[in-house]
Amino acid sequence: MRHFFLATALALLPGFQVMAGTAFVSNERSNTVSVVDTTTWEVVHEFFAGNRPRGITATPDGSKIYVCASDDSLVRVFDAQTYEELPSLPSGPDPELFVLEPSGKRLYIANEDDNLVTVTDTETRTVIAEIPVGVEPEGMALSPDAKFVVNTSETTNMAHFISTDDYKIKHNVLVDQRPRFAQYSADGRLLFVTSEIGGTVSVMEIAEDGAPTVIGKISFEVPGVQPEWLQPVGARITSDGNRLFVALGPANRVAVVDVKSLKVVDYILVGQRVWQLGFTPDEKYLLTTNGNSNDITVIDVAKEKAIKSVQVGQQPWGVVVVN
Repeated sequence: MRHFFLATALALLPGFQVMAGTAFVSNERSNTVSVVDTTTWEVVHEFFAGNRPRGITATPDGSKIYVCASDDSLVRVFDAQTYEELPSLPSGPDPELFVLEPSGKRLYIANEDDNLVTVTDTETRTVIAEIPVGVEPEGMALSPDAKFVVNTSETTNMAHFISTDDYKIKHNVLVDQRPRFAQYSADGRLLFVTSEIGGTVSVMEIAEDGAPTVIGKISFEVPGVQPEWLQPVGARITSDGNRLFVALGPANRVAVVDVKSLKVVDYILVGQRVWQLGFTPDEKYLLTTNGNSNDITVIDVAKEKAIKSVQVGQQPWGVVVVN
């Protein structure tokens, strides 16, 4: 009863909203973030998020939202309840994607124009390291034990495995053309790297010491869709490790991959130019950002079916969901 009255009192405060879940969608062209109630699937707010917002994530406690404001060359920070802008974080030039360690202290940022991964201390709001990588770094992934951060460099066509202890590259793995995204399995035994122009997902087995070995590649084929339109970009794996979902860009499909066999078992039709993906915290739903149709698609994960389309801002790019 005490929690009920507390929630009721907070709900009366200006700008405070009580929601079962909230999705934050970065809109690259309209320079905004759309706020979506995941109970009603309605847009409840939209706020300015800097110039060309792309990568988006939340702090571990869900209290703050971080946004890569690419054309501002910084990471903008917002209160997840009031949407008030807080002091920003330094990022280096043209930040595109980032990954936050579980403690929330260090943020690893891909700086596309400067061929660097920037490490930012979120508490002191200072840059603590700059790591030279390949040309046009984009994808970022952190191993579950937080010992390695992986960067994918679009033009170099490599995945770089960086030790979080000394910020040195320990392994370089060649993948197919224009790698966009990297995703570890929850147990850290597998890493998936999407290659947009190569049209594949490279699958790596990760040894106990973090060393990667490519064990296979996933390719895609959709009847009636030209092969050059099958462009893997964002990817997410379920926490049980059974299913990998891959956004296929202008093919307007999300591929469903059986992780055990590394075979595609289905394709889900979504909006136009599907780019990034994000689970709700309970993994009941998967949200896709569809850049050309200016919407997100809601996928029922258990049924592997699209159930809803929600209009957001112009050219949605990234999505994160918090409770």
